[in-house]
Amino acid sequence: MIQVKQIEPESTYSLRHRILRPNQTIQECLYPNDFERNAFHLGAYVDGKLISVASFYQENHRAFTESRQFRLRGMATLEAYRKQKAGSALIQRGEAIMSEKKASLWWCNARTSVSDYYRKMGMDSEGGIFDIEPIGPHRLMYKRLGE
Repeated sequence: MIQVKQIEPESTYSLRHRILRPNQTIQECLYPNDFERNAFHLGAYVDGKLISVASFYQENHRAFTESRQFRLRGMATLEAYRKQKAGSALIQRGEAIMSEKKASLWWCNARTSVSDYYRKMGMDSEGGIFDIEPIGPHRLMYKRLGE
């Protein structure tokens, strides 16, 4: 059974490094907004083991007019635990917290390899594909809350 908990930013770094940025340093897995006041970080656990992480930041994207937006960043799940709904559980908890914080939209720069996953979570895309060096092709994806 998956348990979702709020965690400290430092608890996300190992999975961010291992899954998202294995060819970079662990220092590059520390994001500038990790310790912002409205930031929050979630971890999914199975039998006490951290298997998936996601970080959310109050950050507006210029493509959207909503005044209170959040950004998802650094979502990562251990390969052996994919398809077990850990990521979905993190997103659902994240959306509940963002709603409590009066957010009207959340967005992310999604790797193109997982954009279908985000579509299944109810997200839409905005604009075309763009490259983030040294990670690769991404697309801007978003979801309005309360719809």
